[in-house]
Amino acid sequence: MLDGVADNWTDSHIHASQYPNAGIFGKSTLLDWLQQYTFPLESSYGNVKSPMYKDAVEPPDPLARAKKVYNRLIDRTLANGTTTASYYATIHVEATNLLAQIAFDKGQRAYIGRVCMDRPETCPDYYRDETTEETIANTKASIKFCRDLDPSGELLAHIITPRFAPSCLPETLTQLGALAKDEDLRIQTHISENLNEVKLVRDLFPDQESYAHVYDHHGLLTSKTILAHAVHLSKEEMRLVKQRNSKISHCPDSNSALGSGLCPVREMLDQGIEVGLGTDVSGGYNPSILDAARNACIVSRHVGFLNNGDSRYNLGVAESLWLGTMGGAKVVGMEGRLGGFEEGMLWDVQEITLGEVDEDGQGEDTAVDIFGWESWEDRIGKWLWNGDSRTVARVWVGGRLVHERR
Repeated sequence: MLDGVADNWTDSHIHASQYPNAGIFGKSTLLDWLQQYTFPLESSYGNVKSPMYKDAVEPPDPLARAKKVYNRLIDRTLANGTTTASYYATIHVEATNLLAQIAFDKGQRAYIGRVCMDRPETCPDYYRDETTEETIANTKASIKFCRDLDPSGELLAHIITPRFAPSCLPETLTQLGALAKDEDLRIQTHISENLNEVKLVRDLFPDQESYAHVYDHHGLLTSKTILAHAVHLSKEEMRLVKQRNSKISHCPDSNSALGSGLCPVREMLDQGIEVGLGTDVSGGYNPSILDAARNACIVSRHVGFLNNGDSRYNLGVAESLWLGTMGGAKVVGMEGRLGGFEEGMLWDVQEITLGEVDEDGQGEDTAVDIFGWESWEDRIGKWLWNGDSRTVARVWVGGRLVHERR
């Protein structure tokens, strides 16, 4: 066995409620995928009339379903070395608070978002808030629950979560922006993931110059904002995001799986925009940031190919690992506190185990075989490209042991 200690993973964009659907998307793309797979599942955590229960023989218990999913998902992310995660829950206050409680009890550093969606034209009747007032009241209830659980906000905090611009009434977006400012909270949402989505935003908000300008107009483009995907941002939008010091969560697994496009991460980095990685479960099929890091490398090579084979666009091993650690820490507002081993940083760490192959070719099942002649740089590369949860031996958050592989 060859052991080493690695920086913590930060998953800057993951839908906890969607975990049962990981790997289930058929041939769909974003907008039809939401209607066919996502909204029915999410609604089942708080609505007994959810389409998921149409064949139920006995009365359903939505909260029992949520408990089952959230316990498993947090165990799974911890087992993959994720010490910090920015979670989307659902619109349901009780189930969202349950996610917060489970994350807190298990010791994962978590930002919990009650999903806000109340626009009748884009949200199904069975899964939306009825009014702006209901959206704000329910969001405030989740804020209070998180603060009562962890007044310091060190381990657990609420994050304001408009699903994306098309899902919210304009007044709701404005009030959510004001609430985030008044309460000094992080914000998370989606932007420019899919070309049809971008067109929908243009149709719904004709007075605004772009998707990014919609968020800026409603006070949602701040230094504490996490924008997921950003595949199709214009150069002007990138400049606005940089001007507002908002952050990007790059989700290569999801963007590839749903056919959303190839995010030009190098262009964002060249603009000075902070970028981290997200798994985007369940648009993404794997709750592992390590998997997202290797797919970030792959996607960047495709971007380079489409730019006349320019290798400048390529992300290397070190860069992709940086995006999942130091980059992620910056995206969630924890720069200088997470992502490294400097004095004064929080002890959020994963211990990595690689398999040492003996003279007879035998070795432990740790997903990565080390033959002994590899340099340390090569060993790290093999871990990036071949590693999985079997390479994660132990995980600590804030110095507390939260996972140990048996």
